[in-house]
Amino acid sequence: MENTPFIPTPSKRHVIGLRCEPVPLVRIGLVGLGQRGMRTLDRYAFISGAAITCIADINEDALAEANEHLARSDRDRARTFAGKDGWQEMCRLRELDLIYICTDWASHCTMAVEAMLRGKHAAVEVPAATTVEECRLLVETAERTRRHCFMTENCCYDSFALATLQMRNAGLLGTITHCEGAYIHDLRDSFGLTAQSKTDTVRNWMERSCARHRGNPYPTHGMGPIGQLLRLHREDRLDYLVSLTSHGAGEDGLQSRVNSTLLRTVGGVSILLQLDVTTPRPYSRLQTVCGTKGFVSKYPTPTIQLDGRPLLTGSDALAAMEEHYTSDAALRWLEGRRLNVPNEMNYAMDARLIHCLRYGLPLDIDVYDAAEWSCIAELSEQSAVNGSRPVPVPDFTND
Repeated sequence: MENTPFIPTPSKRHVIGLRCEPVPLVRIGLVGLGQRGMRTLDRYAFISGAAITCIADINEDALAEANEHLARSDRDRARTFAGKDGWQEMCRLRELDLIYICTDWASHCTMAVEAMLRGKHAAVEVPAATTVEECRLLVETAERTRRHCFMTENCCYDSFALATLQMRNAGLLGTITHCEGAYIHDLRDSFGLTAQSKTDTVRNWMERSCARHRGNPYPTHGMGPIGQLLRLHREDRLDYLVSLTSHGAGEDGLQSRVNSTLLRTVGGVSILLQLDVTTPRPYSRLQTVCGTKGFVSKYPTPTIQLDGRPLLTGSDALAAMEEHYTSDAALRWLEGRRLNVPNEMNYAMDARLIHCLRYGLPLDIDVYDAAEWSCIAELSEQSAVNGSRPVPVPDFTND
């Protein structure tokens, strides 16, 4: 059966803390069966209370492969939707509760909006949008339809980030004054910067998009855990940013650039975000938090310094963090480790999402988070190409 767009009249405009009717079994339509989509499909073999019942992709071979994966894990084969418009047909099905979007980021906003208009919750890969206009559209649609729009930012479910959040909640860090986050990952081999990969424009679309961008097109890995620590749009919000991008080097417009973006919140907290995917720097997301009573940082060496306590580094710091694995999300991370799921933080993210949908709870990441963290892509480029001038960050809860 198909349905028409679901647009109720909201009782309140904003959707902060949105609660929806519980969904005992979350029926999922998965869009996009590339690397991330297939990993998502395989991961849901470990998650109870949810079933991937429909799949959509432009490639029929990918649909067949996905159904083989489902069969090998003793799950029912999914209904398939092929072609460039197959995802739209799938969204019209009344039988689905959640549309899970794993396509390239240029299509994220369009698909998430369509899902919500059709009465479905949306889970969308990062970034959820590529422009401020798209961010506003996501927010406006979620507010009109009263549907969840969850950005699948897995770094928010990193064990170190979850423990840091609990330390903040316990007052161990005092007042947070500065945070640092990043996505530093040597992706040159898949970047189109080598002879072998230069012509593979299908598989390396993300890397090539990063190389052509003049700011930080991929800010959410660094920004997500910081946004949750600072409770952005709940207790504080982003005020403005300044951004600087190195001159770069390379051919055919594929530049080896490094971006640094500084943000300030209305409450006076400073934030450093970095993106570097084109140099030999070792992998890092920084994950640094400075407070009046404590300091924690994950990279390059896990470090904890709290008032009145000895400095802890390396394995000692990681062991101490386990004391703070007390939240539902942290316990699900531990559950993923016990189950030997390939990526514990992805498992924790999806298990927590399904738990909240099943019990009608507010989601950890809402549409305002998706907008606030994603809009940095366009705003950082605006600042970087205009002499690193300050650029205001919109208040998406009060546009």
